[in-house]
Amino acid sequence: MAIKLFSQGYEVTIHPLGAELKSFKTPTGKELIWNSDPAFWARSSPLLFPTIGNVRDNKTIIRDRVYEMPKHGFSKDCIFDILTQTDSSVTLQLTDNETTRTHYPFSFALCLTYTLSGSHLSMTYEVTNGSDVDMPYHIGAHPGFVCPLEDGELFSDYVLEFEQEESFASCLYDLDHRCFSPDRKIQQAARGKRLPLSVDMFDQDAIFFPHTNSRSVSLLHSITGKGIRMNYPGFHSIAFWTLPGGTAPFLCFEPWNGAAIYGDEDDHFVHKRDIILLKPEGRNTHCLDITLLGY
Repeated sequence: MAIKLFSQGYEVTIHPLGAELKSFKTPTGKELIWNSDPAFWARSSPLLFPTIGNVRDNKTIIRDRVYEMPKHGFSKDCIFDILTQTDSSVTLQLTDNETTRTHYPFSFALCLTYTLSGSHLSMTYEVTNGSDVDMPYHIGAHPGFVCPLEDGELFSDYVLEFEQEESFASCLYDLDHRCFSPDRKIQQAARGKRLPLSVDMFDQDAIFFPHTNSRSVSLLHSITGKGIRMNYPGFHSIAFWTLPGGTAPFLCFEPWNGAAIYGDEDDHFVHKRDIILLKPEGRNTHCLDITLLGY
């Protein structure tokens, strides 16, 4: 059953399956979140845990045993329990169970709290290690926003505006070998802190900027200035994705702690780049927020 949050005329909808954000509407009924049309992409905002992207051949080694690991992990396909709920806030939780332990042999609790305050939505991820050993994990978000936002506009009317100066050299994802190439990057054509969008930017899958200087980025119409800002202080990297060819009217913002497999990595999960090691009984918090601009 869908969960609805309300504040100052704004409305958010979340589904317990994957604790997934399904809708963010303005007081006029304007929808900003991708509608999960399966003809393009059947999701809207999956939660990526305990891995991001793919591991090699969908298998990884944890504590000397081989485990099957789905792309982006398993939490997106799990039902979360509702811990607390008010008119404008909800906390959902996933704990380990028989199914998760077939992929990931740890006792854990994963909570996601949504808090709506007018045009501002905060999302707080909390990871707790209930095991008696260090627990390795990656975590990331993947909200898809309608783009272009208005009828009659083009994808290329929009820019990504970063908080700080960036190199704008994105890591190349090798589609043939299904891994990031550690020594190959694509220089994106930026203008200062702004990166204009174009359809062909996504021919090689997602655009991935590891360890950005910025912790904030906005999707803006280059003339009207309307759009969406994401602050991601709890994440060190960010990727952007839409389907190649320019047929899908959405753009995903993907703040990541971690990434898919790199070509020079082995198959031990604990050796992956940017792996987080959480001590027994330890707890980590990762935060981001979304603000609608001009809506």
